[in-house]
Amino acid sequence: MWVKHENHLPTGAFKVRGGLVYLDWLKRELPEVEGVVAATRGNHGQSVAFAARAHGLTATIVIPHGNSAEKNRAMRGYGAELVEHGRDFAEALEFADQLAGERGLHFVPSFDEKLVRGVATYALEWFRGAPPLDRVYVPIGLGSGICGTIAVRDALGLDTEIVGVVAEGAPTYADSFAAGRAVPGERLPETIADGVACRVPNAEALGSILGGVARVVPVPEAGIRAAMRHYFTDCHQVAEGAAALPLAAALEPGELAANRGKRIGLVLSGGNVDADLFARVLTPGES
Repeated sequence: MWVKHENHLPTGAFKVRGGLVYLDWLKRELPEVEGVVAATRGNHGQSVAFAARAHGLTATIVIPHGNSAEKNRAMRGYGAELVEHGRDFAEALEFADQLAGERGLHFVPSFDEKLVRGVATYALEWFRGAPPLDRVYVPIGLGSGICGTIAVRDALGLDTEIVGVVAEGAPTYADSFAAGRAVPGERLPETIADGVACRVPNAEALGSILGGVARVVPVPEAGIRAAMRHYFTDCHQVAEGAAALPLAAALEPGELAANRGKRIGLVLSGGNVDADLFARVLTPGES
């Protein structure tokens, strides 16, 4: 297994690649913009806040109620103003778009070609640095990471199989992949993997996923927690829930059998997990 460690980037997750590329474009193409707004569960917001500060822009980040306390603290540390709204990411996203109009801010979407272009750099590093990979597992939040991986795989002319991974408690992309069309979730996502707690799939991302991914594997919460423990005890790495999804999927019985004798790649997409939650994950018998 070849693991791509995106948990060591300045903001602790792969998303910063997209934020830097997007705001570089924004500063050059729309120099009159003074502030941006985005919605997040954490890593996208940290990316936008980090990049906005680098470019001298203000950042307003909309988060749903009950969001990660430490991700919130990190975004404030990068200078962002946080606004709590909604029960989940979908409701926060809708409000952020509304807030952009009310405050005269530029709305930074959570999925955009420029974001995909930025995060695709991790896949370029990965595919160039590792031996030829038979199969890679990539978590699916709204879709920028896996779409960037698809784009790089195809641009390099590789035959690497790409497998998307979601949490059973946030199955919208698995359901949509199976149906061949967008299937929004009827229930609020319930998962430790807040980075993939998506209820409404992005149409553009889904189109790329349908054309470029072999399958989408949903994994149970117990598997996510076990993978987080594996990374810590076996590799001394901190993986947030979403980042542990690829390992959890690769260890599912059906996938494990298919992976024997193969060269496998896993994206460890970030390490931003609240300390108290991580302590419970690492403590046997705790929930």
